[in-house]
Amino acid sequence: METWEFGQTLRRWRDRVTPEAVGVPAGGRRRASGLRREELASLVGISADYLTRLEQGRATSPSAQVVESLARALRLPDQERDLLYQLAGHATPGPDMVPSRITASVQRILDRLSNTPVAVFDATWTLILANAPYNALLGETSAWHGLERNALWRNFTGLGSRVLHTPEERAELQAGQVTDLRMTASRYPADRSLKSLIAELRSRSPRFQQLWESGEVPNRENTSKHKIIEHPAVGRITLDCDVLFVATDDLRMMIYTAEPGTADADRLALALVIGTQSLVE
Repeated sequence: METWEFGQTLRRWRDRVTPEAVGVPAGGRRRASGLRREELASLVGISADYLTRLEQGRATSPSAQVVESLARALRLPDQERDLLYQLAGHATPGPDMVPSRITASVQRILDRLSNTPVAVFDATWTLILANAPYNALLGETSAWHGLERNALWRNFTGLGSRVLHTPEERAELQAGQVTDLRMTASRYPADRSLKSLIAELRSRSPRFQQLWESGEVPNRENTSKHKIIEHPAVGRITLDCDVLFVATDDLRMMIYTAEPGTADADRLALALVIGTQSLVE
Protein backbone atom coordinates (compact mmCIF):
# COMPACT_ATOMS: atom_id res chain seq x y z
CA MET A 1 0.00 0.00 0.00
CA GLU A 2 1.23 3.51 -0.88
CA THR A 3 0.42 4.74 2.64
CA TRP A 4 1.40 8.41 2.28
CA GLU A 5 -0.11 8.83 -1.18
CA PHE A 6 -3.34 7.09 -0.15
CA GLY A 7 -3.71 9.47 2.81
CA GLN A 8 -2.93 12.60 0.81
CA THR A 9 -5.35 11.61 -1.95
CA LEU A 10 -8.06 10.84 0.56
CA ARG A 11 -7.57 14.22 2.24
CA ARG A 12 -7.74 16.12 -1.09
CA TRP A 13 -10.93 14.37 -2.09
CA ARG A 14 -12.51 14.96 1.32
CA ASP A 15 -11.76 18.68 1.06
CA ARG A 16 -13.55 19.03 -2.28
CA VAL A 17 -16.85 17.39 -1.19
CA THR A 18 -19.40 19.84 0.17
CA PRO A 19 -21.65 18.72 3.03
CA GLU A 20 -24.75 19.47 0.95
CA ALA A 21 -23.58 17.09 -1.77
CA VAL A 22 -23.72 14.11 0.61
CA GLY A 23 -26.70 15.14 2.74
CA VAL A 24 -24.73 16.42 5.75
CA PRO A 25 -26.05 19.57 7.50
CA ALA A 26 -23.59 22.42 6.94
CA GLY A 27 -24.59 24.43 9.99
CA GLY A 28 -22.07 26.50 11.92
CA ARG A 29 -18.88 28.18 10.81
CA ARG A 30 -16.58 26.09 8.66
CA ARG A 31 -12.95 26.81 7.84
CA ALA A 32 -13.35 25.10 4.48
CA SER A 33 -16.21 24.01 2.26
CA GLY A 34 -15.26 20.31 2.39
CA LEU A 35 -16.27 17.57 4.79
CA ARG A 36 -14.89 17.44 8.31
CA ARG A 37 -13.13 14.23 9.31
CA GLU A 38 -15.87 13.27 11.75
CA GLU A 39 -18.51 13.80 9.05
CA LEU A 40 -16.78 11.54 6.54
CA ALA A 41 -16.02 8.96 9.24
CA SER A 42 -19.70 8.86 10.17
CA LEU A 43 -20.74 8.35 6.54
CA VAL A 44 -18.21 5.53 6.12
CA GLY A 45 -18.91 3.83 9.45
CA ILE A 46 -15.38 4.13 10.88
CA SER A 47 -13.98 6.16 13.75
CA ALA A 48 -12.67 9.68 13.20
CA ASP A 49 -9.41 8.54 14.80
CA TYR A 50 -8.98 5.76 12.24
CA LEU A 51 -9.72 8.17 9.39
CA THR A 52 -7.12 10.57 10.80
CA ARG A 53 -4.52 7.80 10.90
CA LEU A 54 -5.38 6.83 7.31
CA GLU A 55 -4.96 10.40 6.10
CA GLN A 56 -1.70 10.83 7.99
CA GLY A 57 -0.27 7.55 6.72
CA ARG A 58 -0.17 6.01 10.21
CA ALA A 59 -2.71 3.26 9.42
CA THR A 60 -2.02 0.65 6.78
CA SER A 61 -4.02 -1.86 4.77
CA PRO A 62 -7.61 -0.63 4.98
CA SER A 63 -9.97 -3.42 3.98
CA ALA A 64 -11.62 -3.45 0.57
CA GLN A 65 -14.92 -2.84 2.37
CA VAL A 66 -13.55 0.36 3.95
CA VAL A 67 -12.14 1.51 0.61
CA GLU A 68 -15.50 0.91 -1.09
CA SER A 69 -17.29 2.79 1.69
CA LEU A 70 -14.88 5.72 1.34
CA ALA A 71 -15.39 5.81 -2.43
CA ARG A 72 -19.17 5.71 -1.97
CA ALA A 73 -19.20 8.44 0.71
CA LEU A 74 -16.99 10.70 -1.40
CA ARG A 75 -19.14 10.04 -4.50
CA LEU A 76 -16.05 9.10 -6.52
CA PRO A 77 -16.40 8.39 -10.25
CA ASP A 78 -15.19 4.99 -11.45
CA GLN A 79 -11.68 6.14 -12.40
CA GLU A 80 -10.97 7.68 -8.99
CA ARG A 81 -12.55 4.74 -7.19
CA ASP A 82 -10.18 2.39 -9.04
CA LEU A 83 -7.21 4.59 -8.08
CA LEU A 84 -8.22 4.52 -4.41
CA TYR A 85 -8.32 0.70 -4.53
CA GLN A 86 -4.87 0.60 -6.12
CA LEU A 87 -3.35 3.03 -3.60
CA ALA A 88 -4.78 0.86 -0.81
CA GLY A 89 -3.09 -2.21 -2.28
CA HIS A 90 -6.26 -3.90 -3.53
CA ALA A 91 -7.14 -5.14 -6.97
CA THR A 92 -10.00 -3.23 -8.52
CA PRO A 93 -13.16 -5.38 -8.38
CA GLY A 94 -13.68 -6.94 -11.81
CA PRO A 95 -16.75 -8.31 -13.60
CA ASP A 96 -16.19 -11.77 -12.10
CA MET A 97 -16.68 -10.41 -8.56
CA VAL A 98 -19.99 -9.70 -6.86
CA PRO A 99 -20.38 -5.91 -7.22
CA SER A 100 -20.84 -3.80 -4.10
CA ARG A 101 -20.77 -0.43 -5.86
CA ILE A 102 -23.56 2.05 -5.25
CA THR A 103 -23.57 4.10 -8.41
CA ALA A 104 -24.38 7.80 -8.57
CA SER A 105 -27.87 7.11 -9.93
CA VAL A 106 -28.68 4.66 -7.10
CA GLN A 107 -27.28 7.15 -4.59
CA ARG A 108 -29.63 9.81 -5.95
CA ILE A 109 -32.55 7.45 -5.36
CA LEU A 110 -31.37 6.93 -1.79
CA ASP A 111 -31.04 10.69 -1.28
CA ARG A 112 -34.65 11.14 -2.34
CA LEU A 113 -35.77 8.42 0.08
CA SER A 114 -33.94 9.94 3.03
CA ASN A 115 -37.09 9.82 5.21
CA THR A 116 -37.96 6.22 4.28
CA PRO A 117 -36.34 3.07 5.74
CA VAL A 118 -34.10 1.73 2.96
CA ALA A 119 -31.23 -0.77 2.90
CA VAL A 120 -29.10 -1.81 -0.07
CA PHE A 121 -27.70 -5.34 -0.37
CA ASP A 122 -25.35 -6.91 -2.89
CA ALA A 123 -26.17 -10.10 -4.79
CA THR A 124 -25.10 -12.27 -1.83
CA TRP A 125 -27.52 -10.37 0.43
CA THR A 126 -24.64 -8.70 2.25
CA LEU A 127 -25.64 -5.30 3.57
CA ILE A 128 -23.87 -2.45 1.77
CA LEU A 129 -25.73 0.50 3.20
CA ALA A 130 -28.63 1.15 5.55
CA ASN A 131 -29.96 4.68 5.94
CA ALA A 132 -30.81 6.30 9.28
CA PRO A 133 -34.58 5.54 9.09
CA TYR A 134 -33.82 1.86 8.42
CA ASN A 135 -31.57 1.71 11.48
CA ALA A 136 -34.20 3.52 13.54
CA LEU A 137 -36.85 1.00 12.52
CA LEU A 138 -34.90 -2.26 12.54
CA GLY A 139 -31.95 -1.60 14.82
CA GLU A 140 -28.50 -0.10 14.36
CA THR A 141 -26.44 -1.90 11.71
CA SER A 142 -23.21 0.11 11.83
CA ALA A 143 -21.66 -2.24 14.40
CA TRP A 144 -22.20 -5.32 12.20
CA HIS A 145 -19.01 -6.67 10.68
CA GLY A 146 -18.06 -9.55 8.41
CA LEU A 147 -20.66 -12.29 8.17
CA GLU A 148 -22.97 -10.39 10.52
CA ARG A 149 -23.80 -8.10 7.59
CA ASN A 150 -25.13 -10.97 5.50
CA ALA A 151 -28.90 -11.51 5.65
CA LEU A 152 -28.66 -15.28 5.08
CA TRP A 153 -26.11 -15.64 7.83
CA ARG A 154 -28.34 -13.73 10.25
CA ASN A 155 -31.45 -15.72 9.29
CA PHE A 156 -29.87 -19.17 9.27
CA THR A 157 -27.73 -18.76 12.40
CA GLY A 158 -30.38 -17.03 14.51
CA LEU A 159 -28.71 -13.67 15.09
CA GLY A 160 -32.09 -12.10 15.60
CA SER A 161 -34.25 -9.48 13.96
CA ARG A 162 -37.10 -7.15 14.81
CA VAL A 163 -39.08 -8.68 11.93
CA LEU A 164 -41.53 -11.31 13.17
CA HIS A 165 -42.14 -14.42 11.06
CA THR A 166 -44.41 -17.40 11.41
CA PRO A 167 -42.61 -20.74 10.91
CA GLU A 168 -44.14 -20.93 7.43
CA GLU A 169 -42.98 -17.42 6.53
CA ARG A 170 -39.47 -18.13 7.76
CA ALA A 171 -39.31 -21.32 5.71
CA GLU A 172 -40.41 -19.45 2.57
CA LEU A 173 -37.94 -16.64 3.26
CA GLN A 174 -35.03 -19.02 3.71
CA ALA A 175 -35.90 -21.04 0.61
CA GLY A 176 -36.08 -17.83 -1.42
CA GLN A 177 -32.75 -16.58 -0.10
CA VAL A 178 -31.01 -19.85 -0.95
CA THR A 179 -32.50 -19.84 -4.45
CA ASP A 180 -31.26 -16.30 -5.02
CA LEU A 181 -27.81 -17.14 -3.64
CA ARG A 182 -27.57 -20.17 -5.91
CA MET A 183 -28.30 -17.96 -8.92
CA THR A 184 -25.68 -15.49 -7.72
CA ALA A 185 -23.11 -18.30 -7.42
CA SER A 186 -23.80 -19.28 -11.02
CA ARG A 187 -23.12 -15.71 -12.19
CA TYR A 188 -19.91 -15.22 -10.18
CA PRO A 189 -18.19 -18.64 -10.04
CA ALA A 190 -14.75 -17.07 -9.45
CA ASP A 191 -15.71 -14.97 -6.41
CA ARG A 192 -13.80 -16.44 -3.46
CA SER A 193 -15.73 -14.47 -0.83
CA LEU A 194 -18.98 -15.92 -2.18
CA LYS A 195 -17.55 -19.43 -2.07
CA SER A 196 -16.42 -18.84 1.51
CA LEU A 197 -19.88 -17.59 2.51
CA ILE A 198 -21.55 -20.68 1.07
CA ALA A 199 -19.05 -22.99 2.79
CA GLU A 200 -19.58 -21.25 6.14
CA LEU A 201 -23.36 -21.46 5.81
CA ARG A 202 -23.23 -25.15 4.88
CA SER A 203 -21.04 -25.93 7.88
CA ARG A 204 -23.03 -23.88 10.39
CA SER A 205 -26.64 -24.40 9.33
CA PRO A 206 -28.19 -27.85 8.70
CA ARG A 207 -31.25 -26.09 7.24
CA PHE A 208 -29.12 -24.19 4.72
CA GLN A 209 -27.28 -27.39 3.82
CA GLN A 210 -30.59 -29.16 3.26
CA LEU A 211 -31.96 -26.39 1.03
CA TRP A 212 -28.68 -26.04 -0.87
CA GLU A 213 -28.53 -29.74 -1.70
CA SER A 214 -32.24 -30.18 -2.43
CA GLY A 215 -32.57 -27.29 -4.86
CA GLU A 216 -35.97 -26.49 -3.36
CA VAL A 217 -37.67 -23.50 -5.00
CA PRO A 218 -40.12 -21.43 -2.91
CA ASN A 219 -43.72 -20.88 -3.92
CA ARG A 220 -43.65 -17.14 -4.61
CA GLU A 221 -47.46 -17.01 -4.69
CA ASN A 222 -47.52 -17.62 -0.93
CA THR A 223 -44.91 -14.96 -0.17
CA SER A 224 -46.35 -11.84 1.45
CA LYS A 225 -44.65 -8.47 1.35
CA HIS A 226 -46.39 -7.46 4.60
CA LYS A 227 -43.92 -7.50 7.50
CA ILE A 228 -44.56 -7.11 11.22
CA ILE A 229 -41.83 -5.19 13.04
CA GLU A 230 -41.52 -5.48 16.83
CA HIS A 231 -40.14 -2.05 17.71
CA PRO A 232 -38.87 -1.77 21.32
CA ALA A 233 -40.37 1.69 21.90
CA VAL A 234 -43.41 1.75 19.62
CA GLY A 235 -44.61 -1.85 19.59
CA ARG A 236 -45.75 -3.80 16.56
CA ILE A 237 -45.89 -2.09 13.18
CA THR A 238 -47.26 -3.78 10.05
CA LEU A 239 -45.52 -2.46 6.94
CA ASP A 240 -45.10 -3.21 3.27
CA CYS A 241 -41.61 -4.45 2.44
CA ASP A 242 -40.71 -4.11 -1.23
CA VAL A 243 -37.43 -5.40 -2.68
CA LEU A 244 -36.37 -3.62 -5.85
CA PHE A 245 -33.67 -5.20 -8.02
CA VAL A 246 -31.18 -2.89 -9.75
CA ALA A 247 -30.38 -5.15 -12.66
CA THR A 248 -27.34 -3.43 -14.15
CA ASP A 249 -25.58 -3.17 -10.77
CA ASP A 250 -26.95 -6.45 -9.33
CA LEU A 251 -28.18 -4.76 -6.15
CA ARG A 252 -31.25 -5.25 -3.98
CA MET A 253 -33.00 -2.26 -2.40
CA MET A 254 -35.26 -3.12 0.55
CA ILE A 255 -37.84 -0.42 1.27
CA TYR A 256 -40.36 -0.27 4.14
CA THR A 257 -43.50 1.86 3.81
CA ALA A 258 -46.89 2.22 5.51
CA GLU A 259 -50.33 3.01 4.11
CA PRO A 260 -50.83 6.78 4.65
CA GLY A 261 -53.35 7.77 7.29
CA THR A 262 -53.18 4.48 9.19
CA ALA A 263 -52.15 3.74 12.75
CA ASP A 264 -49.15 1.87 11.35
CA ALA A 265 -48.06 5.02 9.50
CA ASP A 266 -48.25 6.95 12.77
CA ARG A 267 -46.25 4.29 14.61
CA LEU A 268 -43.64 4.24 11.85
CA ALA A 269 -43.29 8.03 11.99
CA LEU A 270 -42.85 7.87 15.77
CA ALA A 271 -40.25 5.12 15.50
CA LEU A 272 -38.25 7.22 13.04
CA VAL A 273 -38.43 10.30 15.28
CA ILE A 274 -37.27 8.30 18.29
CA GLY A 275 -34.47 6.67 16.37
CA THR A 276 -33.13 9.59 14.33
CA GLN A 277 -33.58 12.68 16.45
CA SER A 278 -32.16 13.76 19.78
CA LEU A 279 -35.11 14.48 22.02
CA VAL A 280 -34.46 17.26 24.53
CA GLU A 281 -36.79 17.58 27.50
